[in-house]
Amino acid sequence: MNAEIISSYSEKYILDWKQYISRARQAAAEGCVLLANDNHALPLKKGTKVSVFGRIQLHYYKSGTGSGGKVNVSYTHGILEGLRESGQVEFNEDLLALYRKWDEAHPFDTGDGWAREPWCQEEMPLSDDIAEAASAQSDIALVVIGRTAGEDHDNTAQPGSWYLTDTELSMLQTVRRHFSRMAVLLNVGNIIDMSWMELCRPDAVLYIWQGGMEGGMGVADVLTGKVSPCGRLTDTIARNIHDYPSDDNFGASTENYYQEDIYVGYRYFETFAPEKVLFPFGFGLSYTDFSVTPDMKESADQIIFTITVRNTGAYPGKEVVQVYCQPPQGVLGRPSRELAAFTKTRELQPGEEQTLRLAVHKSSLSAFDDSGITGHPFCRVLEKGVYRFYTGKDVRSAQYTGEFSVTETTVTETLHEAMAPVSPFTRIRPLVTDDGSFSPVYEEVPLRLYANDPAAANPAKASGTEDPKEASCSDGTSSSAGEKILLKDVLDGNASFTAFLSQLTDEDLCCLVRGEGMCSPKVTPGTAAAFGGVTARLQSYGIPAGCCTDGPSGMRLDCGTNAFSLPNGTLLACTFNTELVADLFEMEGLEMRNNRIDTLLGPGINIHRHPLCGRNFEYHSEDPYLTGKMACAQLDGMHRAGVTGTIKHFCANNQEAHRLDVNSIVSQRALREIYLRPFEMAVKKSRACSIMTTYGAVNGIWTAGNYDQNTLILREEWGFDGIVMTDWWSQMNDEGEAPDRKNLAAMVRAQNDLYMVTRDAASNCDNLAEALAAGRLTRGQLLVCAENICRFLMHSPAMERITGREIPVEIRNQPEDQNLTADFDMDYIEIGDETTVRLENADTSHGSHPLLNIRLKSDGMYLLTLTGSVQGNQLAQVTAALKSKGDPLAVFSFSGTEGTDTSVSQECSFFDTTHYLSVYCSENGLQLKEITFKKIPDPDVKA
Repeated sequence: MNAEIISSYSEKYILDWKQYISRARQAAAEGCVLLANDNHALPLKKGTKVSVFGRIQLHYYKSGTGSGGKVNVSYTHGILEGLRESGQVEFNEDLLALYRKWDEAHPFDTGDGWAREPWCQEEMPLSDDIAEAASAQSDIALVVIGRTAGEDHDNTAQPGSWYLTDTELSMLQTVRRHFSRMAVLLNVGNIIDMSWMELCRPDAVLYIWQGGMEGGMGVADVLTGKVSPCGRLTDTIARNIHDYPSDDNFGASTENYYQEDIYVGYRYFETFAPEKVLFPFGFGLSYTDFSVTPDMKESADQIIFTITVRNTGAYPGKEVVQVYCQPPQGVLGRPSRELAAFTKTRELQPGEEQTLRLAVHKSSLSAFDDSGITGHPFCRVLEKGVYRFYTGKDVRSAQYTGEFSVTETTVTETLHEAMAPVSPFTRIRPLVTDDGSFSPVYEEVPLRLYANDPAAANPAKASGTEDPKEASCSDGTSSSAGEKILLKDVLDGNASFTAFLSQLTDEDLCCLVRGEGMCSPKVTPGTAAAFGGVTARLQSYGIPAGCCTDGPSGMRLDCGTNAFSLPNGTLLACTFNTELVADLFEMEGLEMRNNRIDTLLGPGINIHRHPLCGRNFEYHSEDPYLTGKMACAQLDGMHRAGVTGTIKHFCANNQEAHRLDVNSIVSQRALREIYLRPFEMAVKKSRACSIMTTYGAVNGIWTAGNYDQNTLILREEWGFDGIVMTDWWSQMNDEGEAPDRKNLAAMVRAQNDLYMVTRDAASNCDNLAEALAAGRLTRGQLLVCAENICRFLMHSPAMERITGREIPVEIRNQPEDQNLTADFDMDYIEIGDETTVRLENADTSHGSHPLLNIRLKSDGMYLLTLTGSVQGNQLAQVTAALKSKGDPLAVFSFSGTEGTDTSVSQECSFFDTTHYLSVYCSENGLQLKEITFKKIPDPDVKA
């Protein structure tokens, strides 16, 4: 971890759980985006009689699925709970009972395994009779529509995903016929089609997103007027999915051409197609009104905005102020609007005003020349011309504020050619028409001149490739006489890194670049990986085992430990409140410390290139500047607690389908201005010190082995000195070759320091030893990665723990029903080729209960035999669902045996070797005796 990251605590870390809840609730409220509010539909006044429609009222989506949403919680407060707690409204209990009865008969579909929950649930058909009866006893209808999304597969342009289903559409139309006021709540991870608004004519529409375990409370605060809506859209909502400029090049299985180039989201719509927009970027309504009065002044290197915001309405509220730049077209071509700055007021009472100050550095307005057309190839330049600024409440309504001029094109930063495409394609650029508007034309994208390789002909790349550590010993002896040097000695300034690393053998170095997991017993149970001190020899040199865990919406602890479930990335960005987000993630950081976790695998800061990306809920926006600001806020918060986040996925991970294989073919300019920019902001402004690469490729080279990305840009240009890790079980390649999980030599040469993950670092099957022997990998290259890893660990809580310098964490107001601290000394049962475990004391009462923690000798297929008895005759039926890490593994059906033992067998597949098993019984009455694990031989492996 970067040595500059210093916690703001000195004697004791204090996490107040009530304050944690309060901040999360505030974020869930401030992230709600109100798109329409006619006929005085909202807020709901005290005593309002409400009918709530839609089955998702009973199943609030706190987050999406996959690694970004798998947080163990003891409760989730949904919309109904929030409204009941408010005491403001009266429910139509008859309608609610009807939905509960239908829901029992049509169980919620949780899917068939990890990240396989369907994006949409079956909706209850709604008759005119039910709606008419409800309207007779209610003042307003709230209609809840839900969608989830998640890792490994995308949304689709189909009903039940992007579009409403026929049943949902019919429900809206039926409610509209019978209610004079109708408000629609969208419990979704990312934007969906909104064309139904013109057909169904709702009075109010509120995007409530996915707000974590306290989300429903925040939503209720908005609905009842406790909080005036102050969230703003972080994406453009277009009229049609096919209007998005990336639509023709999204979802391909092998190659995605980024023909829209820098014209992503509003950059495209505001430049070329404003008429295709339903709701512009930055849009959001309030219960009150504000006046925004800006003033602009120019200094030598900055534009200073002094903005007075006054609440001119009748409700208290907050306003988001956005500043956009309209740069000159020049010879490069530019979008007609680019977000340059934003801020948010405090809550202003009616008549109250606040003066805000924003600064925009002129250099931040520069563009990257990837062709040399300005005369400055591979440089950021401020082209000559007039730079106009617009200030307001969204990109469309922002008003002209002022301008400044550049008389001569100026270089603001000299960079390199890097990550350039090799496949010819065309990209959009603006052509000015006779009436002054822009039409899209296409130009050829500049292709690569220099190879993506440290020893290539590009002089900028060839410099600095000689590593002084090459001379270090490889036999495990120190290069200088004396006692063994520990990593602590380097930390205390009593030894150099060179001397410390010279003690490590080549085998030690190979083990050091291999992380272990998932659920490695060497760190906190249930976490994603251990790295660093993963062997006894490495630990003997005082190298601690660092711990990382998913994810952006809270800690994923597969052992069952409870954690706080945070609002998703899109919602947090919609708050436009960086101070609030930083405070929230300071508390997340304290929670991590309490569970001995050094880095969270997040924030996710990829761009919403297309609305159908299945993982958009984890990410923030179509805009790179807003995304970068939110990433900085989250990192700043965690750094206050002395932990950090691993920003991901580096870079251009903008679809989930085919993510292991797809090659993103994209210009250097789009990379520099859109897809790399949030990462650059996080590194330069918030000292990011841990980064995760992607599964896929950029311009033919898989990012885990991409030297240009991980060394030239990240380390040499940006000054990054932290660790880079792969995504879990990633592939790497040498250019022109197929990707391979075993090609760790390509990973190390690129300075992607850590392979995540292996089952055992000492025995992993990869090409490191072979590449060392053949000269395709040097010891010096391994040493560079080793120093990166050890430097990170040297400034981590893991190092504090093994040196006795750890500062304790005190959790105040901890709820009694939540286990918030992992069992660090968890016992495991070793499972061989055939092992029987006794279960006489297992709790099998109705519900889900811990069963046992196991470590398999090897993963693969097993025959599981569960033996037990059920009181009663054969008509007594009990099903026992066995779960691993919370996901279904097998279902065993028992009939009544009148107390006699019987056995039921199922074949089960285990992917990892460490598992936390639980059992869910449909009814009481099952008494377990034992479970037998028998390894099924792999038919492809010869005995």
